[in-house]
Amino acid sequence: MSLWGWVLLAAAAAYGIKLFGYLLPQRLLDHPVFIRLAMALTVGLLASLTVMNAVGKGQAIVLDSRLLALGAAAVALWLKAPYIVVVIVGALAAALGRLAGLP
Repeated sequence: MSLWGWVLLAAAAAYGIKLFGYLLPQRLLDHPVFIRLAMALTVGLLASLTVMNAVGKGQAIVLDSRLLALGAAAVALWLKAPYIVVVIVGALAAALGRLAGLP
């Protein structure tokens, strides 16, 4: 199958899944197990995306200043800093890491 075939298949699958979600009855969507599952999937997907962006480079794992920035931002979040402060702390940590010679 060509690349366009895969793209069209993925688009059709995404549309079908979205349409199926609209067809589910409200009593099923309000069930506590369904709500917990949806919340857990969201958190898990966001965590995996964050980790892959912090340590992944192509097919390899790279430990560089991005990991230092993630750690500094995590500490700022733990200290309940405002979001803009978390971003600035992460950026400063990455800049200092690169200044210190980390890739």
